[in-house]
Amino acid sequence: MTQVDVRPQAGDTVRGAATSGGTADTQGVRTKGLGGNSVGLMGSAVIGISTVAPVYCLTSTLGSTAGEVGLQMPAVFLAGFLPMLLVAFAYRELNKVMPDCGTSFTWTVKAFGPKVGWMCGWGLVIATIIVLSNLAGVATSYFWLLAGEITGKPSIAALDDNKAVHIVTCLALIATATAISYRGMTATKGLQYTLVGLQLVVLGLFVAMALSKAGSFETSVDFSWSWMNPFAVQSFAAFTAGLSLSIFMYWGWDACMATNEETTGSAKTPGRAALIAMVVLVGSYLATGIAAQMAVGSGGQGLGLANPETSDNVFAALAGPVMGPALGILLFVAVLASAAASLQTTFIPVARTVLAMSTYEALPKSFTKVHPVFKTPGKATIVAGVATGVFYTVMTLVSEHVLVDTIYALGLMICFYYALTAFACVWYFRGELFRSVRGFAFKGLMPALGGLMLTAVFGKTLYDMWDPAYGSGSAVFGVGSVFVIGVGLLLLGVVIMLVMQRRSPAFFRGEVLTKETPSLVVAD
Repeated sequence: MTQVDVRPQAGDTVRGAATSGGTADTQGVRTKGLGGNSVGLMGSAVIGISTVAPVYCLTSTLGSTAGEVGLQMPAVFLAGFLPMLLVAFAYRELNKVMPDCGTSFTWTVKAFGPKVGWMCGWGLVIATIIVLSNLAGVATSYFWLLAGEITGKPSIAALDDNKAVHIVTCLALIATATAISYRGMTATKGLQYTLVGLQLVVLGLFVAMALSKAGSFETSVDFSWSWMNPFAVQSFAAFTAGLSLSIFMYWGWDACMATNEETTGSAKTPGRAALIAMVVLVGSYLATGIAAQMAVGSGGQGLGLANPETSDNVFAALAGPVMGPALGILLFVAVLASAAASLQTTFIPVARTVLAMSTYEALPKSFTKVHPVFKTPGKATIVAGVATGVFYTVMTLVSEHVLVDTIYALGLMICFYYALTAFACVWYFRGELFRSVRGFAFKGLMPALGGLMLTAVFGKTLYDMWDPAYGSGSAVFGVGSVFVIGVGLLLLGVVIMLVMQRRSPAFFRGEVLTKETPSLVVAD
């Protein structure tokens, strides 16, 4: 792991001895035994793009976003990109001085102390488990949908409605993704190049054909620069709803940061990869959104993106009309590839966060096990796969409404740990913010603005969740189920943290990973 010259302030506790779970440097940051130099800049960027799952995000949110903000959808895509870009700068600056696979967990501990850092790590872990289950379900549905399209037999596509078949297929996909992640970054990288390349090629083909069909349908509209104006959205409530959807569409780019200890040039490469991934994503979203609106419009009738009968799966409705029956099937392939690829790479951040938390004694020591050949967090990866499979199976059998509401609660977790990480950057570097214009901008101003934006979305989402109409429409004692689940999952983290505090008092006393402020950081 790249070492960086950081001098703690007077009064900071320094831990420099080698301890169980890895070797500690002067900051208390420990190596984990992961395979170094396993992935380069392009591979890291591909992992970030893959985890976001752009084609899946587009087919599931284009219609919903158009329903909220109409033709201003491109403007909302840009608005959602802004806080993510600002937070990405925070990740980049923190990674320069602490390229640790625990990312948000490790950095917030260094900035705010053990308890805040533990809860930040919990937010990342629980959000990832939720989205893994969702991705597995989506991949399963598209597997049977694609099989029905290829064979021309609706009865095969209908197998997805058979709960037993659906669950078994879903568990098989989870097991496959777990096995690939278990075998290390080399196996992950090779598969992802193929799957991400397929997604981007099909998206480019869809954009080109949609633009060529502009004006061919009754709902087609001419392009206007006003689509880029966020202030033209009809109401603030509609804007915040669209913004929440847009933020979700970018979530996952930080997976390339979780591979920092396995990346060539661990201090700088992951940050650059994250920015490349963000640019590719916003470009893909804008091009697809604009082309789709020009072709079919954003209304709620016919092929319009906001038609409630098709808005949950826009590409399924547009594949034939826009690309024709022969090429249209490629969109089904791309959505399946997108969900499957993201399912596999999303194991990366959760397994490595758990590895880091256990290395620093914040979770049981057994999770520190790294496979001697593959150099991956083997036990953490397997446990994440099992937890995903159990969670999805139980939720599917007990109540699909609960599963839907759990997915709606995901946005709360995302804003929670991203905002904490952004503020951690500002606080950690507070002693040097005014030494240069660059330092003030990238370590202070931009992360602070990103954190404040996500905090505002967090608060608005929390307020909206109270309403039983939010999500599936179910309630618990008059309070929306999404609110109960979202807040309940965060409180569950508090309970587990208190249990770990009794089992591992040294970490929570700040003796393992020390809180500090650097007075000199050589990282530029």
